[in-house]
Amino acid sequence: MTGKTHVVVIGGGYAGVMAANRLTLRDDVTVTLVNPRPDLVHRVRLHQLVGGSDDAVVAYRDVLAERVRLVVDTVARIDAAERSVTLAAAQDTLDYDYLIYAVGSGSTEPSVPGAADSAYPLATLEEAQRLRAVLDATPATAPVTVVGAGPTGIETSAELAQAGRTVTLVCGGVLGPYLHTRGRRSVAKRLAKLGVTVIDGSDAKVTAVTRDAVRLADGRELPSKVTVWTVGFGVPDLAARSGLSTDAVGRLLTDETLTSLDDEHILAAGDSAAPSGLPLRMSCLNATPLGARAADTVLSRLADEQPDHLHQGFYAQCISLGRSAGIYQFANRSDVAVWLHIDEGMGARIKEMVCKSIPGHLSGEAHKPGSFRLHRMPGGVAKRRQMLGAHRADAPAAADRAV
Repeated sequence: MTGKTHVVVIGGGYAGVMAANRLTLRDDVTVTLVNPRPDLVHRVRLHQLVGGSDDAVVAYRDVLAERVRLVVDTVARIDAAERSVTLAAAQDTLDYDYLIYAVGSGSTEPSVPGAADSAYPLATLEEAQRLRAVLDATPATAPVTVVGAGPTGIETSAELAQAGRTVTLVCGGVLGPYLHTRGRRSVAKRLAKLGVTVIDGSDAKVTAVTRDAVRLADGRELPSKVTVWTVGFGVPDLAARSGLSTDAVGRLLTDETLTSLDDEHILAAGDSAAPSGLPLRMSCLNATPLGARAADTVLSRLADEQPDHLHQGFYAQCISLGRSAGIYQFANRSDVAVWLHIDEGMGARIKEMVCKSIPGHLSGEAHKPGSFRLHRMPGGVAKRRQMLGAHRADAPAAADRAV
């Protein structure tokens, strides 16, 4: 690596792979991607893994540039002063000239009594595989309760119901909080058709979970042989443990070029980034372009050019409702759902097209770095602050993740 710039990317999800591939645009840059798994987790298909229609895994050979060195390990600590990272399993260090922090997100520890011991999250591949094994060992007639009516809860409920399971979806509020009222009605209609019992309203909050039941705030007790927990996402604490500045949730604080407020040699992308303290909604919709943007900042600095600021827009969310229906919910640039949506079979086809396009974008960047196009939203941080509003700053951590 002598004479070359070495960039270490922590995290091999959508953001990390996009960043690593894009950095190969320069021959004088070497890239090391550190990830705890030997394959890419196709996270937007984890509900399909649970339902049995997909394994939610993509081989890195299909999406990662040949010049990127893959290290299957976990980073235990970042030493910004020494510009190095410590690997947990190998008990070795990697030096870097630039570091891209793309560790993603996962489940948060449930605060509801019994949920941590008796409910099954599915924010990671391992969690989804564990849940799938539990379901395989459970009679098909046994009641299943899904807690949380964001995209993951909705998609998982529909997937399991279409597979013949008896499913109850406990919303803890409204069904699909992100959706417009019209889109919410469409989703409710489809879930009813699949046989999913939806419990919503202020009293539909879970107060306790046992191995055989879910207790609600209004005193009801729902029989549940398998309880699926899809409430909330958090981020790893690696940045905080390494002494870097983070927001209250643990996302790395950056400026509008995605550069850490502490060190210009550290950048962040994806779910674990908080540009200007205004993190974007946790989604592949944002993760992939943020990975490209972080790589572009590094490339600009190497070329002695001023890095561009973040110009990230919003426009939609799509949710699958089993294998034959879905909804594509349009939104405005403030990431607020509007009346327009596409549902039923066309919604399912759009969702599938989006899911297939994600590894397609990564593969395209691997073969032709710089080819992924970034869409610009005028106004920079001032416009984002105006559109997102202060109430949006903490929303992504509590919200369910989706495409």
